[in-house]
Amino acid sequence: MKANKKVLPLLILFLISFSIKAQIYNPVSWTYSQKALPDNVIELSFTATIEPGWHMYSQFLPAGGPIVTSFAFDKNNAVQFVGKVSEPKPTEEFDKNFNMTLKYFSSRVTFKQKVKVNAAKTVLKGTIEYMSCNNSQCTPPQDTEFEFNLKGIAGNASAVSSSVTPGAGNKVTAVSPVNTQSASAQGSANSNKDTAAANAKTISRGQTDTKTDDTETKSLWGWFFLAFLSGLLAILTPCVFPMIPMTVAFFLNETKSKAKARMEGVTYGLSIVLIYTVIGTIVAITLGANFANFLSTHWVPNVLFFLIFMFFAASFFGMFEITLPGWMINKADQQADKGGVAGAFFMAFTLVLVSFSCTGPIVGAILVASAGGKIMMPIIGMLGFSLAFALPFTLFALFPSWLSNLPKSGGWLNSVKVVLGFIELALGLKFLSIADQTYHWHILDREVYLAMWIVIFTLMGFYLLGKLKFAYDSELKHITVPRLILAIITFSFVVYMIPGMFGAPLKVLSGYLPPESSLDFDLTRQIAESGGGNGVASQDKELCETPKFSDFLHLPHNLKGYFDYDQALRCAKQQNKPLFVDFTGWGCVNCREMEANVWSNPEVLKRLRENYIVVALYVDDRKELPESDWVTSTYDGKVKKTVGKKFADFQITRFKVNSQPYYVLLDTKGELLNKPKAYDLNVDNFIKFLDDGLAAFKKESKQ
Repeated sequence: MKANKKVLPLLILFLISFSIKAQIYNPVSWTYSQKALPDNVIELSFTATIEPGWHMYSQFLPAGGPIVTSFAFDKNNAVQFVGKVSEPKPTEEFDKNFNMTLKYFSSRVTFKQKVKVNAAKTVLKGTIEYMSCNNSQCTPPQDTEFEFNLKGIAGNASAVSSSVTPGAGNKVTAVSPVNTQSASAQGSANSNKDTAAANAKTISRGQTDTKTDDTETKSLWGWFFLAFLSGLLAILTPCVFPMIPMTVAFFLNETKSKAKARMEGVTYGLSIVLIYTVIGTIVAITLGANFANFLSTHWVPNVLFFLIFMFFAASFFGMFEITLPGWMINKADQQADKGGVAGAFFMAFTLVLVSFSCTGPIVGAILVASAGGKIMMPIIGMLGFSLAFALPFTLFALFPSWLSNLPKSGGWLNSVKVVLGFIELALGLKFLSIADQTYHWHILDREVYLAMWIVIFTLMGFYLLGKLKFAYDSELKHITVPRLILAIITFSFVVYMIPGMFGAPLKVLSGYLPPESSLDFDLTRQIAESGGGNGVASQDKELCETPKFSDFLHLPHNLKGYFDYDQALRCAKQQNKPLFVDFTGWGCVNCREMEANVWSNPEVLKRLRENYIVVALYVDDRKELPESDWVTSTYDGKVKKTVGKKFADFQITRFKVNSQPYYVLLDTKGELLNKPKAYDLNVDNFIKFLDDGLAAFKKESKQ
């Protein structure tokens, strides 16, 4: 029990300390109050208390600055807004990072809005958007909701309307009752509209599409279910499956009561989840988001990950077994013999160690795949894996009668390992492909990559049919129905990939294949360039000058455009067209998905070809720049010497965002036309994004 007293509290303390560190930090807190004024007017107060060393920005900043503080009120026909949200005099100071004078508040600030209530009772709701910074960092834009219970005098509420104008700054436009509106009131309302429209032009460089958070949440859920599925597959391996009845029998021996046995079984399952989640937490802390760019783009980690996957695949094929030191297993086993809660924990730890030869490659693949992502990815991955992995042990401990329905161990367990080996072999090529694209080695261009996948999955199909046999495979006398179905699915997948060798987009695999531009023989492109097909090639606009980096960078779908911001902006001015900026990267899976599923839409392509100058800025390309093109970052003070570092720094310093894909529409002066857009596979949303930007550009050109 000594080990229990030392180990368990340490694990619990570790998890608690991490959960505290993982919380989103927000140095601004809000309080609200109201004061009654004559003529049924109420003054609403929004007070922000700001922690020492931090500051929050004013409602009114020049274009190109940080997120402004803005107020959005829900529509309420019983409330009439009197003027705009007011603020005290802010501190003004030149900010070298933004290269402009910024207005901000420190310590404490109160914003006020007067409203006239034309009802006995009503509730006014809304949100405040703001951003806070100190001398070294900024928090992401924050939203806080507010709610006021207002009391007034019942009146003709139906004659009053209020609307919310999207954009930064004051978002409220107030319209007085039609039958009592004076000329001055009308002018004030129009002024408010103009102010809101003008403030909408000052959208922050760090503001992302409102769907981004939802997309990230969906991505985490998808990763969780993928890891959960991996945990289920790990159960069906020779190192784990036979241990299920042995483990359950240990808990259900005759010397224990059923209640105690079930309690230990549940403890056993929870201990498995705890152990794997701690592993994910350690990876998240040591290789978190700050390390993501290096892991996702540099050739060293990507080649290393490729070799690790090849190593795992070889292990699954039976070339060797991955085992942990015997002393570690023996030590854990000795602690498990003590029984009780501590014994259940160490028995779970023993299972993790003993099954490592089968689960190690799967766990390693999950951690490798998530290490370059956000800090929650390894934790979510290990949580999903461990929940599935612990599920059968816990359920059979609670319901031991189910054991009679459990399939018997046999050669099919090794077949599961071999199939996983083929899958790891295919997935490992992705890491080598990222390094190949980033450094332009041209080892794994699209057709080579596809050829290897076609061969790998063809061999897997033959294995499922019993035409290939590995060292530890049992004799296959006949093909079972599940193996036949899996073989049919595998060969169908192979047939699906074959047209990709000649230019088919293969949208389902778009995020995992090299870009179509790396294909040497693209039949689709050749037909388009020869004037065949739908003739879209002839619709492409003429470029103003030869694009820089076009010898190794290409736009998808035969689009013509640039890969250097300054060059593209010059052309936009010359042709008087808005600029479509695509922040992308070789290692960006979501970028490829957007190009394959959204950009490929005829309506999207038509707008990009006819209405915009397109520029793709690769933030992870390692091509060395001539010294004349080097830039010194205003963000970190370092000299950027490669294509990727230059445009990654441009995205961070200009738009305060470092994620891709990220799409920005600019006018000929380089100013934002509308809110930038992130990953969103809804084609209609993207078309609206392009149309709104073009409409704003035309309106601006007429002024």
